[in-house]
Amino acid sequence: MQTEKPIVVAKEPFVSPPKKPFRLSKEGAFICLCLLPAVLFVGIFTYYPLLRGIIMSFQNYTLFNLLDVRFIGLDNFFAVLTSPEFPRVALNSFYWVAVSLFFQLLFGFALALFMRRRFRGRGIYQAFVFFPWAMSGFLIGLIWRWMFNAQFGVINDLLVKSGLIAAPIPFLADGKWALAAVIIANIWYGVAFFAIMILAALQSIPEELYEAAAMDGAGRIQQFWSVTLPYILPTMLVTILLRVIWILNFPDIIYAMTNGGPAGSTHIFATYMIDKVIFGQDYGQASAVGGIIVLLLLVFTVFYVKATRMEKGGDF
Repeated sequence: MQTEKPIVVAKEPFVSPPKKPFRLSKEGAFICLCLLPAVLFVGIFTYYPLLRGIIMSFQNYTLFNLLDVRFIGLDNFFAVLTSPEFPRVALNSFYWVAVSLFFQLLFGFALALFMRRRFRGRGIYQAFVFFPWAMSGFLIGLIWRWMFNAQFGVINDLLVKSGLIAAPIPFLADGKWALAAVIIANIWYGVAFFAIMILAALQSIPEELYEAAAMDGAGRIQQFWSVTLPYILPTMLVTILLRVIWILNFPDIIYAMTNGGPAGSTHIFATYMIDKVIFGQDYGQASAVGGIIVLLLLVFTVFYVKATRMEKGGDF
C-alpha cells in the first residue's frame, strides 16, 4: 500500500511593510513655527543661565582672574558652607520663610473669608486688598524703608505719639529690629496672594454642600471644618508650596530696605548670593549659593509633596 506523502506548503517569509518617512504636515509645521519663539525664549533666558550657573559653581570664576578660570570641584561649596556668616544666613532664611508664610496664610485666609460675604463696596475693598500684589517688590521695600525711618518714619511717629515708646527706634539700623522689619514688609506684600487664591477656591464651593450640611444639623463652625476646609485644602497646599519657593528666592524687599545689613543681619540666601556677585565679584561662590538654594527647594518640594500626598490630587 502506497503511503501519501505530506503536502508541504512553502510560506513566503514575512516582510514588514516599509516605514513611511516622517513628514510634518502643514498644520504641524505651523504649530512648531509658532512655538519656536517661546521655546527659544525659555531656553535662552531660563535653561541656559541655569546650566551656566551649575558649571560656574564648580569653577574659580571671579572677575579678578578671568584668565585662569578652571574647574575646582566642590571648593566653592565648601567655602560657602564653612564661611562664618553662613549659619546666620541659613537661620535668617528660615525665619524669613517660616514667619512670613505663617502670617501671610493667616491674614490671607481671614481676608478671603471676609471678602466672600456680599457687602456694599466689596469690589473696591477687594481692589485695595489685591493692590500690593500688583506692585514691584523693590518699590514695596522702598516704601517700607521710609515708613521705618528713625527720623521721618510714620511708624515711629505713631508709636511715640501713642506713648508706646519714648524715643524713635532705629529699626533698620539695629540688627535686633532689622530682620523683624523686613519680615513685616514681606507679610504685608504676600497677604494679597493668599487672599486671591483662597477667595477663588471659596467662591467655587457649591452652595448645595452648605445646604446639605445645614439640613444635617451642622452649625457654622462644623460647616467650616467639614465643608469649607476640605474643599479648599488642595488649593491651600499648592499655594503654600509656591509661596515657600517664591519667598526664599525673593530678595527685592530686603535689598531695598537694608541691603542685607546692618552687618549682614538681614541676609538670606538670595541676598547673600547677590552680595557675592556685587561686592565679592565671585561668580563661582555665588553660583554655589544658588545651587544650595535649588537643592534645598528640591528636597523640600519632594518631602512636602509626599507628606501632603499632593501627587494624589489632594485626596485626603
